[in-house]
Amino acid sequence: MTQPLAAKIRPTSLAEFIGQEHLVGPGKPLRVAIETGHLFSFVLWGPPGVGKTTLARIHASALSAKLYELSAVSAGKDDVKKIVADDAGGKPKVLFLDEIHRFNKAQQDFLLPYVESGELTLIGATTENPSFEVIAPLLSRTRVFVLSEFNREEMGRIIKRTGLTLDDEARDWLIEMANGDARQALSMLEATSKLYDKITAETLKETLQSKHLRYDKKGEEHYNTISAFIKSMRASQPDAALYYLARMIDSGEDPKFIARRMVVFASEDIGLALPTALVVANEVFRAVETIGLPEAAINLAHGAVYLSQARKNRASYDAYFAALADVQKYGNLPIPMSIRNAPTRLMRDIGYHKGYEKYTRESLLPEKLKNKKYLQDQ
Repeated sequence: MTQPLAAKIRPTSLAEFIGQEHLVGPGKPLRVAIETGHLFSFVLWGPPGVGKTTLARIHASALSAKLYELSAVSAGKDDVKKIVADDAGGKPKVLFLDEIHRFNKAQQDFLLPYVESGELTLIGATTENPSFEVIAPLLSRTRVFVLSEFNREEMGRIIKRTGLTLDDEARDWLIEMANGDARQALSMLEATSKLYDKITAETLKETLQSKHLRYDKKGEEHYNTISAFIKSMRASQPDAALYYLARMIDSGEDPKFIARRMVVFASEDIGLALPTALVVANEVFRAVETIGLPEAAINLAHGAVYLSQARKNRASYDAYFAALADVQKYGNLPIPMSIRNAPTRLMRDIGYHKGYEKYTRESLLPEKLKNKKYLQDQ
């Protein structure tokens, strides 16, 4: 079986590793841990294609540990049990859990005692903020290292390592397109080299339009598909919404990303027409958070159909942005004296809170905007 280009040139030691100098440069934490043989649990947080898997492998190899690799997208408790039961030949066991944010709370709770006891050393990788995605007890037993996107110089060095020939224009275009994601750049290069005799900016662009590249959660297809999903719900077309939902889930999209967009949609597009839509959307998000895939797809489908069929009203959304436009245009206009807080006698003496009526019909907007209407009649 032919290895992908990214796997062929993957570094096997820190001497070959490019980038993340704040972690692996001289005297930096991961380099020191590797050089001193210090094995500990940590989480690597950063965007796709910046070396999270590579660093985990280098760390485990340098410390002569047995490395087990799981993806939280498809793994579960049984997979962890098998690793715990496995005879590692006296070597320490390191579990590399990719996309750790995909493990739900129950799965993370199950993992916790093995990490706590040291039976497993955990290296998690995530593109999401661990503060929100990893349970507090597990997070407290790990260190979090933040990885950065590769800069232009680092991307250039990675591309050069492939040995493939491309001119300056093609290299510059590829670096710009990949936006710091080495895996995406290498996938583009590999696909283009197979499809065309020569790698140029034009052939790279042609490859980008082809179906040979995977759905990428940072790429154009990601934004096109979520846009199509939202617009289908907005147009009250549940069949189209379900299709784009299924397409995202099948492509490996983070279900919480989809659920977040649904929560926003409930207020932005449905709003006052059916206020309980926000309650439903929040419950869908909660279900996704606690259950996880594959079952959470059912919750997402339920929510997508409900939101699609709900009546739509963007009045509160439009009103907010009309108010925001005035805030940005006029700055901090003086607040009417009658509705200012008056916690001291001096403030009361100079007129703060004077004439305040709880249920007044008089406009409480600043004088310059008196009687302005942002929320239009329904």
